[in-house]
Amino acid sequence: MSRPRPAPLVAAGLALALALAGCSGDAATAGDPTTPQLKTIEAGDDGLIAPAEREPVPALSGPTLEGEQLDVADLRGSVVVLNFWASWCAPCVAEAKNLVTVSERTADDGVVFVGVNIRDDTAAARAFERRHEVPYASIEDQPGALLTRFRRLVPQTPPTTLLVDRDGRIAARFIGGLTEAELLAPVQALAAEEA
Repeated sequence: MSRPRPAPLVAAGLALALALAGCSGDAATAGDPTTPQLKTIEAGDDGLIAPAEREPVPALSGPTLEGEQLDVADLRGSVVVLNFWASWCAPCVAEAKNLVTVSERTADDGVVFVGVNIRDDTAAARAFERRHEVPYASIEDQPGALLTRFRRLVPQTPPTTLLVDRDGRIAARFIGGLTEAELLAPVQALAAEEA
């Protein structure tokens, strides 16, 4: 006969299950209680927000996992793909090869990829980048402080990918893991836009 579990252990297990469900790769919505600040962004058929509807990307800078400083504002004039990720997130693992492939296929089109590693262990994040042969830098955001600047755009659990146009405006948002095809078409469409 098994003994009943103490209430705190059951509550802790439930909290862990809910936290892991947040990293499920399902798209969050404005009504999602875990992301109450999240607003809906309407995109066109090509997956991009109309230029007149785009808002500036929040300031984003900090040390990379390699210890160098990176400021996204310095990348103005390029199309920037911002990917919020963590090594412990299963959808982040699943989409890693797709991000790497698209970054390599679009590098000559003026597209720059930047990772934002959130709430992660530095050693685990570096191992993730080595294992998946990630060719681009990731800003380290262990406490999630930078993530708070994106409260209305990015859920607190990864992955989320934002596309930033050459004028520094958010042109697309993808919540959850991406396939190569889902990411490649809008990145190429954005790269083809006139600055």
